[in-house]
Amino acid sequence: MQTHTVFTPTLPLLSPKPLALPLSAKLMTEEAIAKFSSKTANIGVIGLGYVGLPLALLFSEEGFQVTGFDIDSTKVGMLSTSRSYICRIPETEIALARDRGFQATTDFTFISDMDAIVICVPTPLTKYHEPDLSFVTETVKSIAPHLRVGQLVVLESTTYPGTTEQVVLPLLEDGNPFRLLASRDDPEADNIFFLAFSPEREDPGNNTIARSDIPKIVGGIDSHAGQIAAALYSSIFRRAISVSSPAVAEMTKLLENIYRCVNIALVNELKLLCLRMGIDIWEVIAAAATKPFGFQPFYPGPGLGGHCIPIDPCYLSWKAKEFDFSTRFIELAGEINTAMPYHIVDFIAEALNARSKSIKGSKVLILGVSYKKDIDDLRESPAITIIESLQNHGAVVYYNDPYFPSIGKGRKYDLQLQRVPLEDLGQYDCVVIITDHSDYDYQKIVDEAQLVIDTRNATSGICSPRIVRC
Repeated sequence: MQTHTVFTPTLPLLSPKPLALPLSAKLMTEEAIAKFSSKTANIGVIGLGYVGLPLALLFSEEGFQVTGFDIDSTKVGMLSTSRSYICRIPETEIALARDRGFQATTDFTFISDMDAIVICVPTPLTKYHEPDLSFVTETVKSIAPHLRVGQLVVLESTTYPGTTEQVVLPLLEDGNPFRLLASRDDPEADNIFFLAFSPEREDPGNNTIARSDIPKIVGGIDSHAGQIAAALYSSIFRRAISVSSPAVAEMTKLLENIYRCVNIALVNELKLLCLRMGIDIWEVIAAAATKPFGFQPFYPGPGLGGHCIPIDPCYLSWKAKEFDFSTRFIELAGEINTAMPYHIVDFIAEALNARSKSIKGSKVLILGVSYKKDIDDLRESPAITIIESLQNHGAVVYYNDPYFPSIGKGRKYDLQLQRVPLEDLGQYDCVVIITDHSDYDYQKIVDEAQLVIDTRNATSGICSPRIVRC
């Protein structure tokens, strides 16, 4: 095997079938299903982040030979020495995967050795809140030259309906040197590859549902691709649900997250109303949740974070314009959620003012900067917006988060802050709970702080005049 940078081979990769011995689409489908069912296939996962790495490890755990691909040589180097860069993935899990043959590389020429290639790269927004598919398109362009007959390519990155067929498909067909075409329900076609979309359903911090218990949606561009993709995921998930097309699968993912976005916007708006009315929104939600039908509780907060809920609605709204359709309801929900961090800053200013203090010059300690409790993920975190806004108002801002010793530069921020210890909390004019990490001793925080502003109801059950809940 040829050598290359930051690649640690453990088991030999299988060689692709020679192009001189073509099989029909029907026979290739049967062969692929047999390989996935027997777990003798080579699996390649591109993008070893919060979605791709857990997926690669799950394939490895189930007995597949897995190669992870990433353009970040630092990640590849860490994985090659069994080190983890995601808090919820212990290094022992990576070490066990490596013992089973898991490999990581930056060399995309090894794509040709894979039987299935799963794309798990980011799909963020541009500064104009439009879809940024650059990670997807660059990845697909890197795959195309190494594509071979009979391979399955699956896109998992969340995107708008039509991406798989209108963006990924032509790039793969036009960019491969063997003039391979995607399967199109011709059982006798032979110079083909297979293409599908299967939305990721990761829920960081959720330890109650095993990853393999989450049903997997798959949509192939034809029946052959759909059958093969279903066989792939059925080998590691308890249930794979086939839909009629990639577009249906793409829309399914958007519906799941827009449903959450809209309902969170509803409770966020009700929270603002309840604050004016002197009603505890958390008590209201708890009471409503006792209804055994027709109600699912959603909870307010300082704003949305993560890669899905703040971004997915924008993907659909953007695509809808192509059809001369305005998604007013979805866009309104986005406006409400986007405004929440600024409502929190206004609330902080009012709380300080009630104690005869100006926000300008006040020392403010932010507790928790990740977008969700007990995870190490800053993507789209409302804490970043709140910190920047407080600084713009003249506040002196500090932060503490057990998962982040520092906050440097991101896609939309450049803070260069260092974590401060949870000591001498009385020195701060207020302590603001943004992310309710389980590691925090909230009673101790309330006892020591001058003022605690709680945006997550983390201090529920603690009575103190120093607590202001918002």
